[in-house]
Amino acid sequence: MKNHQFAIKPTSIKDEINELKMIHFLEPNDLNQQPRKLMLKLISRAFLEHQNAASNIKENIASLLATEDTNALEYLSKSNRPLNKIIFYNIALQLLRFKLTFDFKINQSQTFMKKSRLPIVNTSSDILSNQDVIKAWYLLLNTHTKFGQTYIDTIAAHGYYQQFNDLKKPLIFNGKTQPVFDTNQLIREVVYIEAPLDTDHDGKRDLLKADIVRPKESNQIKVPVLYTASPYNQGVNDQLSDQLTHQVNVKLKHKTPNHYQYQDIESHGNQSKNIPKPRKIKGESKYPTQSFSREMGYTLNNYFLSRGFAIVYAAGIGTKDSEGLRTTGDDLETISAKSIIEWLDNRRIAFTNKTDHIQVKAWWSNQHIAMTGRSYLGTLQTAVATTGVDGLKTCLSEAAISSWYDYYRDNGLVVAPGGFQGEDCDVLADETFSRFQKAGDYQHVKDQWKKQLDSITKHQDRLTGNYNQFWDARNYLKDVSHIKADIVMVHGLNDWNVKPRNVEHLWNALRNVPVQKKLFLHQGPHIYINNFQSLDFTDMMNLWLTNKLLDVDNDANQLIPDVTIQDNVKPQTWHTYQDWSNAKNALSLQIDNQFKLSDHQNGIKPMQFNDYLVPDIFNKYTKHYNKWYKDLMGNNDSPMSNNRLVFKTNPLKHDHYIDGKVHIKINAASSQNVGLLSFMLVDYGEATRLTHTPQLLSRNAIEAGYLWKRDDLKEFKLQKHPTPFKKITEGHINMQNRHNSYQVDELKPHQFYNVELDLQPTFYHLPAGRQLGLIVYASDMAMTIRGNQKIQYSIDPTKTIIHIPLWK
Repeated sequence: MKNHQFAIKPTSIKDEINELKMIHFLEPNDLNQQPRKLMLKLISRAFLEHQNAASNIKENIASLLATEDTNALEYLSKSNRPLNKIIFYNIALQLLRFKLTFDFKINQSQTFMKKSRLPIVNTSSDILSNQDVIKAWYLLLNTHTKFGQTYIDTIAAHGYYQQFNDLKKPLIFNGKTQPVFDTNQLIREVVYIEAPLDTDHDGKRDLLKADIVRPKESNQIKVPVLYTASPYNQGVNDQLSDQLTHQVNVKLKHKTPNHYQYQDIESHGNQSKNIPKPRKIKGESKYPTQSFSREMGYTLNNYFLSRGFAIVYAAGIGTKDSEGLRTTGDDLETISAKSIIEWLDNRRIAFTNKTDHIQVKAWWSNQHIAMTGRSYLGTLQTAVATTGVDGLKTCLSEAAISSWYDYYRDNGLVVAPGGFQGEDCDVLADETFSRFQKAGDYQHVKDQWKKQLDSITKHQDRLTGNYNQFWDARNYLKDVSHIKADIVMVHGLNDWNVKPRNVEHLWNALRNVPVQKKLFLHQGPHIYINNFQSLDFTDMMNLWLTNKLLDVDNDANQLIPDVTIQDNVKPQTWHTYQDWSNAKNALSLQIDNQFKLSDHQNGIKPMQFNDYLVPDIFNKYTKHYNKWYKDLMGNNDSPMSNNRLVFKTNPLKHDHYIDGKVHIKINAASSQNVGLLSFMLVDYGEATRLTHTPQLLSRNAIEAGYLWKRDDLKEFKLQKHPTPFKKITEGHINMQNRHNSYQVDELKPHQFYNVELDLQPTFYHLPAGRQLGLIVYASDMAMTIRGNQKIQYSIDPTKTIIHIPLWK
């Protein structure tokens, strides 16, 4: 195990004593106790779930070993020997749920802690004084257990804070909110917020359903709010979206050249100026009249419920029990999501139901709001943040789209989000149009919905794949300068659904925006990371939200690194940096110089490959992407050997890191008047690599609060068997869009053209001995359309250069 904790706030001994008194771990006379006696008292109080049975507490302490032949109860209560660090951490590691013999050896506790990166108290002597014990215990409470959460959170989940059951306000310990709120008496309410929209054209403003979960204590105090905008929250229509999914085995077609400039395709928004007047309020109620029994929860939200945060879930326009129509990512959906925040900030109207016009206010909200969630949920955070809406203090944006073109397209090509070939904006709109699930409601809007869906299908333009007004209306990067909320961005470097370009563009666009921004890059695909063993992500978000939503001065901006990146070679290893994808200099490697052709065409110039595959092989690849990937990156006798060019460097003499965007300059020709080029950067070398996804370490090991929700503990491990290669990154381009994604150029058969593109940005650790490979090919079975056309491609290696942001 390796532990990385950034959320421990350095604290003076005076403040440590005061905080320990505040949470009932210290009493006034404890300051004069002998160190051994003091530690015994502290451990006894940690076993508070046994507070009514002193014998149970003694039994539990006696079950801990202090030395090879003395248990903790005997050593601390009877021994006259001094208390030293070794004894303290022998006992402490067992409290942290590490096992003797299996995890560490007795009297080697400090060695294990250093190896595992667990924090050790800094003292002038190995013999602990009374004050040293206080400092060590305070640090121990903030130290991660074997199961990925702090010791104070662990004992809190076992009932420690039940002694605070009369507390009506947040409790802050080491700069973080504590789980002192009663999750067994949560209030669940439903309201209907009136948005300044009429997307279903019924002459009335759209009402949006919002599900609220808040602690009962919020009836006495105002609380901060976590808002998750999830179009999936009210259900999805998988069968409808499956029927609408587009055929991708279609031929690449020649596009009519144009001379477009950006102003020719710029969007100026879709919002109608003729918005119906607000409904007339016919009364007011303090409490909503509708409740619900179960929410579509998110584990990080659950964690903060026990810490006194209210949680709001809203699916938005066109979803079940709301009004309006789905629009997939444009400014109308942004206004829909923004309206929830405006109500929470007491600047918009909500009703108890959709018919009586009885107003209800968010009087329990402290008007400090954060948005949470991943993927579409994270995307709507970016969209709303770019409006500069008041009340939104921060976003925890995970795997978020920053421009929808970068999700469904790539350089003039129709490109799928990984794993969802044939999906597009219209498919996603139909999937999330959960109004369909209530037949009586759907009956009123089905004709409008058909028109809306047809319009999306038309304007998303799968025929050309060009950037146009439709996509420009879904590009949030244009409005990043309006952001006022602090932003936490989380993204997988192996996320081929929402590809890394989305977070890299947002990170770079925020450089000159005066907000706090933090970035986490992990080795996973499209996942959450709040249940990792090796990183205190949840603690950092506690520190962050306590600062942003409760205005606690806890050094969150300074303690949380600007950039935190998981290593792809060493398991459970994270590195911190000041920046990402901002390399001043890139290493330029030229084909036939540093990159050598490794296929069968050595000495042939220009070099050529085909796109066509015999039907049996083609059909197999369209159904088995893993087989295609393996053959694409594999040996010269692969069935793909005539459909690609593979270039490799010599084995590296030193470790190197790729930091950001790899830029390709290639001189290429197509045998027809159409052409697409795909590029894959590959790590070659037999090695045991990290698993593709985090592996289960312990089921239900992470506890969000007392008698409350649990989460599984996970972590990336090394694979059981070595593999010969791994994809680092990739990119695609239509040769007719060689200048940009909206300008179309002519492509004449057999004529060479200079083509440039950036691959998806990355951060990749290449160990010494590995080879860096570049594969040039055409159709991508998992990403692009697949025409299986008889096209031959040629490239001139003397005019092909790869710029790599590489450092040692």
